[in-house]
Amino acid sequence: MRLVFAGTPEPAVPSLRRLAASDHDLAAVITRRDAPLGRKRVLTPSPVAAAADDLGLHAIKADRLDAEATDRITALRPDLGVIVAYGGLVREPLLSTPVHGWINLHFSLLPRWRGAAPVQHALIAGDAETGVSVFRLVPELDAGDVYADRAHPIRDDATAGELLTALAEDGADLLLSVVDAIADGTAVTRPQTGEATYAGKLGDDDGAVHWAEPRAAVLGRIRGVTPEPGAHTTVDGSRVKILAVHRAADDAPALEPGRMVIQQRELLVGTGTRPVVLDSVQPAGKGPMRAADWWRGLRSDGPVAGS
Repeated sequence: MRLVFAGTPEPAVPSLRRLAASDHDLAAVITRRDAPLGRKRVLTPSPVAAAADDLGLHAIKADRLDAEATDRITALRPDLGVIVAYGGLVREPLLSTPVHGWINLHFSLLPRWRGAAPVQHALIAGDAETGVSVFRLVPELDAGDVYADRAHPIRDDATAGELLTALAEDGADLLLSVVDAIADGTAVTRPQTGEATYAGKLGDDDGAVHWAEPRAAVLGRIRGVTPEPGAHTTVDGSRVKILAVHRAADDAPALEPGRMVIQQRELLVGTGTRPVVLDSVQPAGKGPMRAADWWRGLRSDGPVAGS
């Protein structure tokens, strides 16, 4: 089939590469425009744009699938549109432009965690598993019939970044199998069943750690916002970014929420139940460092992390 592919961030790249290596004709790649990154705000192509350039594919850069982008895509006469984390909505008449419509790879087991941040919300909620779903795109958010899905267990120590990387690889294989099935006429769909939950985009405030919550909730939030938007707390009025964390041993001393102590060269922090261990942190204005080393450098005695 003749395909158009829409995607922007790194998790969309494995799908793009699988499709580019297939027997299908990838007519164009739609991705968001170059964005200023870093302290010097250098205009930088999206990961998908960079991959398209590496693969020698035609790229259409657009922040919205507006009338101009619709005209350019329509002129390609695609059989199928494929979208993976593009970052914009596909509306009519573009939704009906390809012969077989559009399919979307989503990083959850739909209808759980429809929306922009399904992996992060799954970790924050303490889900034991998540997965990938390929579904038909419809006007309602992530509500179309599902072609295929695949479950993926969530490791206790997984961060959102690590889990998303694994799901991107799983999803690329599943996506290609669905495209092949649509091409040979064997694809079937099923309606989504069960309660729908929603995973809104996370902001900086979502990274604030509330130490009075149970340990499982504290760990889930930290891992769910790592690496973006990032977990953080305040100590002696100064903001500290939390880069890595793990469970303390069950025989570790009980600590009041936010209380920090060194035990056996590890920095323990109290939660609403059992403590956690901070592995690495990044204080304001400094680089990443071992959490125990950072704590020893503080002048105050026994600081308490704020919520």
